[in-house]
Amino acid sequence: MKLDLDLERFWRDEENAHDENCFSKQAAQVALGIRMSDECVFAELGEEGQPWGYTDPMRRYDLNCRYNEKARKIVGRPLLAENKPLPPEKRPKYSLPSAKQVPELFGGQYVFDGNTTWLRGTISDDDELKKKLDEVEALLRDPEAFRAAVLPADWDERCRAVYEESGRRPGMFGWFRGPCTMATSVYGVENLLYLYYDDEALYTRFADCIGEALVAYFDLMRAEAGYTAENFPHGFGFADDDSNLFTPDMYAAFGYRVLKRVFEHCSPNPGDYRYQHSDSAMGHLIPQLADFNLTGCNFGPTVTVREIRDGMPKTRIDGQLAPFTFMRNDEDAIIAEVRRDCEAAKVGDARGLNLTTAGSINNGSLLTSMRVVMAAIQNYGRY
Repeated sequence: MKLDLDLERFWRDEENAHDENCFSKQAAQVALGIRMSDECVFAELGEEGQPWGYTDPMRRYDLNCRYNEKARKIVGRPLLAENKPLPPEKRPKYSLPSAKQVPELFGGQYVFDGNTTWLRGTISDDDELKKKLDEVEALLRDPEAFRAAVLPADWDERCRAVYEESGRRPGMFGWFRGPCTMATSVYGVENLLYLYYDDEALYTRFADCIGEALVAYFDLMRAEAGYTAENFPHGFGFADDDSNLFTPDMYAAFGYRVLKRVFEHCSPNPGDYRYQHSDSAMGHLIPQLADFNLTGCNFGPTVTVREIRDGMPKTRIDGQLAPFTFMRNDEDAIIAEVRRDCEAAKVGDARGLNLTTAGSINNGSLLTSMRVVMAAIQNYGRY
């Protein structure tokens, strides 16, 4: 490796690097956000498998254990969960049922292609969109009908059985793929973008309907999780990759409207969790996203730390190492990008950088590359 790394010192300094949302003045160095992912076991161990597909739980346990053995030697820490499946006689008898997801209310269908699951649309023109919005708006006016449309008929019975067996309740709803990405998936990219110019009223109606559906879904799952409107865990995050396709005006009339409605309802207080992931070239939307005082963000690799920090001075930056740079395991390129980002985070002692990839950590990204990132932080990311 081209840079020296003191492993013990690194992890000692890493302990408080994440304090105060990575803005702590007591932190000695830039925080490390990379902890790899389950996808990475295959290339690292030379094993066949589907990184985005199904892996038998027992094989997953074996792969993760072997991966962690290697991780301890290379980066000094185990990184992946080691969840050994219970024997059949000790497994829970009951499981929580699945609820219909928000995109399915808008005609979306989840289709497994043999490797991963994609959201496909069934609406092809404006008339079909109007009809679908009529249907969703009718559900939103009737909470009981909305509940019946989202939850399966045996929901109460199965949830009661799970609670009596293990004390578990359904989880909250606090993360969504994002209004722009959902809308382009269920209606089509060209259809949606042209709609802004052809019928802006329908375009904004679509956005408002998504926003109200998300709020209704949040309230429904909040109640099912056992919380009240006065006492619930605040916070919401979006993963909206396709937001980069929208001009500022188009985004203001669509994505912004949805985020504003949802954040005001789910994250109303200044310190509440508000997050936006958009691993695409969406720097032109930073001025609008800055209005929401995001807790954290993860943007595409062409968006720079300085660009984000200038627009959002209080937002933690999860990035900005390009995922493909990390996956190619090019030591020089990794060092150059990490150094660039660390030095940008130190300008004016801005801080708030959680050094990770500007997007997903993909299979092919090796532990040796994580070690290179750590060394670059230790050499160039000390405050």
